[in-house]
Amino acid sequence: MSEFLEHIERLRQAEGKVALATLVSTRGTTPRKEGAQMLVGEGGRILGSVTIGGCVDAQVIEESAAVLGRNAPRLLELNLGDEEAWEIGLTCGGTIEVFIEPVALDHPGEATLAFYERARAHAGRGGRAAIVTRLDPPGPGAKLLVLDSGALEGSLGEPFLDRRFAAEAGEALRAGTSRTLFLEGVRAFAEVLAPPAILAVVGAGHVAMPLVALARTLGFRTIVVDGRPRFATPERFPDVDELRIGIPSDLVQEVPLVPSTALVLVAHDYKYDLPVLRHALGTPVGYIGLLGSTRRGAAILNLLREEGLAEAALARVRVPIGLDLGARSAPEIALAIMAEIVAVQHGATGLPLSEKVGRAPR
Repeated sequence: MSEFLEHIERLRQAEGKVALATLVSTRGTTPRKEGAQMLVGEGGRILGSVTIGGCVDAQVIEESAAVLGRNAPRLLELNLGDEEAWEIGLTCGGTIEVFIEPVALDHPGEATLAFYERARAHAGRGGRAAIVTRLDPPGPGAKLLVLDSGALEGSLGEPFLDRRFAAEAGEALRAGTSRTLFLEGVRAFAEVLAPPAILAVVGAGHVAMPLVALARTLGFRTIVVDGRPRFATPERFPDVDELRIGIPSDLVQEVPLVPSTALVLVAHDYKYDLPVLRHALGTPVGYIGLLGSTRRGAAILNLLREEGLAEAALARVRVPIGLDLGARSAPEIALAIMAEIVAVQHGATGLPLSEKVGRAPR
């Protein structure tokens, strides 16, 4: 969502109107999932992608110009041959659907932008939202905003449709995945918008700096905690969202350690590590990583074990931290850490894709 709104702001300066293309349905597995978006300006500027470029995006760009000319949305169905399918990651020929709609950037109160702004504000307060867009006539493009607080705004055209789709959108919100819904003979796409995942880093050392920069690129909200003012400075961390100086074990209690949060301890200091881990292991935080050798990690875990922490809790601590990339420099270590965090987030193996899915035929 933040990337989409950043794209909008970039285009608002130069374009009066854009076509918003959203990938709403795929058959098979693709590099981009449902909800991937592209913006095509009436002046020809392009930001984002619904696949990974190539023939499919080219067709979407061409159709976007027609949508802007007609000022009317369209559901584009692309039937792919085997060669086109391999190009975007499908294992064989299939069908994808892209919904393309015009958005007036120079029109005050434009409904689509208003819904995204409200969803962003709600996510900023820790909530989740779904924007449900009707895909078929009558009224394609009609929208219903569904908040996890139960609030609704907009309409798909009929009160009973709003009730039915709001209930199903609620299920999508709880699952955290965008999806196409088919109810009462009507199709709509529920785009789930959630708060950005948080990367909380304890320790403002040399590894923390590239770690924060990379996490920001990946869309994480970043927080750095340290008790040393000379290390935790804006000059060393120009990209960080929050820089907190004080007792780490106290400050980390103010961080929402929820399943979408990754906690990384890189201070390499027992005084920081032990109290922070005691607190974190009693929360549902999604990832806990500790910088250090196997020997150092075992020593820290043994101290916690002696305090009575259960083996199941201790098993949550990843030490040594990160995937095995042969990392040596601080940026390489940061990359290995973020690669593991992303893999954990998505329930992935971290294996090379060539080993997981096999090689494409020549």
